Amino acid sequence: MTVPSIKATPDVGTAAAGGAGVSRPRPAIEWPTLLLILADYGAWLAVTLMYLRWPLIVVAPVTVALLTLHNSLQHEIIHGHPTRWRGFNRLLAMVPLSLWLPYDRYRHTHHVHHVDRRLTDPLDDPESFYWRPEDLARLGPVSRLSIEFQQTLAGRVLVGSFWRIGMFLRDEALAMLHTEKRALVRNEQNVRHVWLEHLAWCVPVIVWLKVVCGMPLWIYILAMVIPSNGLVLVRSFAEHLARSPVRERVALVERSWLLGPLFLFNNLHALHHETPGLPWYQIPARYRAHRERLLAENGGLLYVTYFAVARRYLFRRYDVLPHPTGRVPPSSGPEPRTA
Repeated sequence: MTVPSIKATPDVGTAAAGGAGVSRPRPAIEWPTLLLILADYGAWLAVTLMYLRWPLIVVAPVTVALLTLHNSLQHEIIHGHPTRWRGFNRLLAMVPLSLWLPYDRYRHTHHVHHVDRRLTDPLDDPESFYWRPEDLARLGPVSRLSIEFQQTLAGRVLVGSFWRIGMFLRDEALAMLHTEKRALVRNEQNVRHVWLEHLAWCVPVIVWLKVVCGMPLWIYILAMVIPSNGLVLVRSFAEHLARSPVRERVALVERSWLLGPLFLFNNLHALHHETPGLPWYQIPARYRAHRERLLAENGGLLYVTYFAVARRYLFRRYDVLPHPTGRVPPSSGPEPRTA
């Protein structure tokens, strides 16, 4: 599965934050988000600095939570928060605490994901976990077994935490170095700048961890980065389902008192796709006001908690690997609203 090429796109959801036909101008600065970003970076610095003083059993899980929150904040920034100044917002998101994912790459692929009429398509949606039958047929037995296991929640977390990072880096390398594409050589979509800037930002992170904190990089990756990626995969595991009506492809997970705030309430995913510009701290109240309508529109695709997702899918597949139609057909019913 390939990742779409990088190109300039406007921030998804910057036009309005209201949704359901209501447009509201954003404040110049959304202080709750800005302060949370500063607090997350500050806490990451403080906790990693304690590596040689605190036991790893304390440092690792706290850092995992901070890395997961950092990913959620990058997602928030992709959607135009916390200020009106895109360059400043981008600067807030650029520090690669997880090391492996360039922010500009994440930003582009997530914009592509928000083309709702193509949700779950194995080629057009870069966040889809479905495959085309012809692509599955080309897989070897080990790869096929691995991605089959990742259709369960246990497999998605245990194997997918490594698999998704490895496949992303592999696809990036193939796109840049493939003899027919040579994106790196031709600098297509400014790919050289994206990766060189990302690697430059990685340097102070690595220097901080290794030189200042005395933390071996392999411990940081295995004990903190990989588990954090696993938590993100818990969130995305049941977010989307291949159905014909567009709005029935997006799920809701309620009563997530711990993971919900860590995900900045992206667990209420149907609401996020309806109003992608809505700031995280307004999502719970908006959801309570529109819950019945959202459930009617998404066909009741609801999970009470992430524990309910785990009980149902921990060792049971979420859906079939091949996309039911091979590719997403034209949607039935009205197009979903966008911010």
